[in-house]
Amino acid sequence: MSDTTRAGAGREATAPSLAARLPGLSALGPLLALILLVALGAYLNENFLSAGNITNVLARSAFIGMIAVGMTFVITSGGLDLSVGSMAAFIAGVMILGMNALLPTMGVGVPLILAGMGLALGLGLLAGLGNGLLVTKARIEPFIVTLGTMGIFRSLVTWLADGGTISLDFGVRQFYRPVYYSGLFGIAWPILVFAIVAVAGQIAMRHTRFGRYCEAIGSNDKVALYSAVNVERIRLMTYVLLGLLVGLATIMYVPRLGSASGSTGMLWELEAIAAVIIGGTALKGGYGRVWGTVIGVLILSPIDNILILADLVSPYLNGTIQGVIIVLAVVLQRGKSSSA
Repeated sequence: MSDTTRAGAGREATAPSLAARLPGLSALGPLLALILLVALGAYLNENFLSAGNITNVLARSAFIGMIAVGMTFVITSGGLDLSVGSMAAFIAGVMILGMNALLPTMGVGVPLILAGMGLALGLGLLAGLGNGLLVTKARIEPFIVTLGTMGIFRSLVTWLADGGTISLDFGVRQFYRPVYYSGLFGIAWPILVFAIVAVAGQIAMRHTRFGRYCEAIGSNDKVALYSAVNVERIRLMTYVLLGLLVGLATIMYVPRLGSASGSTGMLWELEAIAAVIIGGTALKGGYGRVWGTVIGVLILSPIDNILILADLVSPYLNGTIQGVIIVLAVVLQRGKSSSA
């Protein structure tokens, strides 16, 4: 056999499949699902596509979106965080208590709001750092660590509220309201902040060493370690990043209601994980897709809204529908992996 023939045979043996040559094909599924969902919503209720309704849905989903971007990095590196909803409730409660305590000395104004924002980000950083240290230093499974901290955060905010609700001072709330209800060029601030977080996350995942290391660790942490990647530090950074984004989401959430209770942030972890999985990020780690997570958030967000507008089934079944979507997304991922 000539060298040319061998080379040709080699190229045939390694020739990529049609799906491999069209990498975007598999990514069109979530986008197609989003288009179908929007079409269904518009068909069931003509007010679904109104500017007010779309703005309301997107602004409410921005909290989950920011958290889901951080969750994408955690899951891509092979981790998991079940505590984000409880963490947000705890941060919101302490943030409100802190701002109320500072009110007599600082008064209503920008410095007080900035102090509250700094407190929220600091708490988010510490909470994420705690989760990350327990995972990386104590070598406890992420599922166990964050299941435990989920209960701790939820219990603490319930205790701080004495079983009721922690409310922000009325005057401070009125001053803080524009952070959620106002915006720029008609776009609400939560939507703008979510868009910035999503773009920065996509750049970090695809064009930075941190994103590449997350995928390498999630794919095979031992190989990554032998390749001189500081596995513990990268994993720790993913949890710290997620904690900071939970703090940022809380900053945008508090002016919406001006209160926090033991039920704040309920099921946010479910929605964030669902958005990540629907968007195409591998649940077992090794591959992350931030823009897919954004599509996942946009798929989940209108479901509750459609259920209310269409009055087809009870909105209380939203959690059931999201749970079914998660299971289906994981089943589809396994089917794709086994056929690859």
